[in-house]
Amino acid sequence: MILTMAICVQINTIEAATKTVGSTLKDNNGLKDELLSVQGNYENLYKELEQKKQILEKTRQTAANNNEGDTKNDNEIKNNQALLGLTEVSGQGLIIRLDENREVNSNEVINISGYLVHEEDLLYIVNELFNAEADAISINDQRIVNTTSILCDGNIIRINGKMVGVPIEIKAIGYPEALEPALSRPGGYLQLMADEGVVVTVEKSDNITIPKYEGIYSYDYLTRGDNN
Repeated sequence: MILTMAICVQINTIEAATKTVGSTLKDNNGLKDELLSVQGNYENLYKELEQKKQILEKTRQTAANNNEGDTKNDNEIKNNQALLGLTEVSGQGLIIRLDENREVNSNEVINISGYLVHEEDLLYIVNELFNAEADAISINDQRIVNTTSILCDGNIIRINGKMVGVPIEIKAIGYPEALEPALSRPGGYLQLMADEGVVVTVEKSDNITIPKYEGIYSYDYLTRGDNN
């Protein structure tokens, strides 16, 4: 009788565990399907946006070819798009590379954090470059625009919602002689990072290409200032 009761209890336990695992797998599959659906919708919207941009560009070119005033307006629109990060741009500037020091033994270091690249480091560098009048900046080919977020998600840095890992490559288009002193001066931020243990290199270049911003601008609460 005791043996029979024990077997019944074991069977019930196994059935309950099986139901729980099945339910968990079902929930995970549901979340996975939802994520894939959202990702698919985003990709479709982005493709549609690119198609609309191509149509708009053809329309502007046609209008500009027929009118000198429209040509001036078209050039102004293109300049504004470049400033907003909506077009690929090229020019002279700086390339800053940051990497974690892999030769350090974490067991021999009291605070390993100083040897790592953090999101606040990237925020500071970006702000300093813009203060030095950089025209365009990218981090690991993620274009930095006015809506860009640089966040820390555990041990992962996300820029524009995309995961970014070391080595970090920051490209900045602008006057190199103005950009470099903003960060590489003695006692500057890059020097402090290097002193902490981060591997830092700075390179001037006459041919830097920064990709366009691939996200979608959204102004849900923005209205024109002349609206009554």
